[in-house]
Amino acid sequence: MTARRTKIFFDGGCRPNPGPIEVAVVAGGAAMIGRSLGEGGSIDAEWLALIAALRFARERGIDDFVLLGDSASVVAQALGRVPARGAAAAHLAAFRDLAGTGPAPRVRHIGRAQNLAGIALAKLHPR
Repeated sequence: MTARRTKIFFDGGCRPNPGPIEVAVVAGGAAMIGRSLGEGGSIDAEWLALIAALRFARERGIDDFVLLGDSASVVAQALGRVPARGAAAAHLAAFRDLAGTGPAPRVRHIGRAQNLAGIALAKLHPR
């Protein structure tokens, strides 16, 4: 039996925007929430969530994984499809440093409704 690729969901947000950043990473039924990660905008929050998701995989020794997030711009920047400018360039550099010299991590865009990390963050702020 072959092992299945681990799906690692990530999402970041701030309330208000810009404001205090929080991130969520969800994989294998476990959720990791990071709050009070500094001040910034929604793109900063999404980048910090992507970096947290990669760190999650590395710390647990997960080799076969895909990082799934609903920020089309962050996913496109991480994949090198569009340039990262300003603060995003610094986040991209941190992501690449963490990724190391091996194969580039798989990063995919998913819809907001399918993002388990986004659902976890939304539960922190019931309406």
